[in-house]
Amino acid sequence: MNNKITFFIGILGVSLFVVSSILGGFLIENYNIFSQYISESYAIDTKYGIFFRIFGYIPSGILIALFCFLGVRYFQPSKLLKIGFRGIGIFYGLATVVVGIFPCDSGCNKELIDPSSSQLIHNFVGILTYLFVPVFMILIGFELKKELNNTFSLQSIVFGAISILLVYILVSNSKSEYIGLYQRMVELVFVIWVIFCAIVIKNKKPISNKGYN
Repeated sequence: MNNKITFFIGILGVSLFVVSSILGGFLIENYNIFSQYISESYAIDTKYGIFFRIFGYIPSGILIALFCFLGVRYFQPSKLLKIGFRGIGIFYGLATVVVGIFPCDSGCNKELIDPSSSQLIHNFVGILTYLFVPVFMILIGFELKKELNNTFSLQSIVFGAISILLVYILVSNSKSEYIGLYQRMVELVFVIWVIFCAIVIKNKKPISNKGYN
């Protein structure tokens, strides 16, 4: 698979996520993007939730995971890079698939009053995403510092650090009326990282399969 196809997979993956999150908010009456989670736009009882999950979030997660699994081959062979890219593929890409399969309860049941199994799985996977993805971005950034003149290395470190700060703000202000905005800021950083990574890959060729098995 050539670099342009890998680039397209990454861009399409995040585009589906962004479009789904925007349209989902518009189609729900009285939905507030500043105070409500993205998940609330495709919760179990929302009118169009099933369509956004099947045609938006689930394929988006599959594409992002595939992008990460393929993308690592365009950088110097490294076990830590493999861990970083595959980690993002699993905890961001495949995690998006899982939360699409297991949507949250009505209103995302923030108080966890008699939560369904789907809600518990949804929350647990979401927590793993916000805990691990920033760390994997930073890991990738430090590993790429070994390559000369690698701007993407600095970008990965900066995006990882920013996302850690934003996750802290999100978690420490869980009762805030701006909780939806904080979550969208975290997701935006993740999306921008994928876009920047895709652009870098577009201008590269696979280094070697050695070390990535």
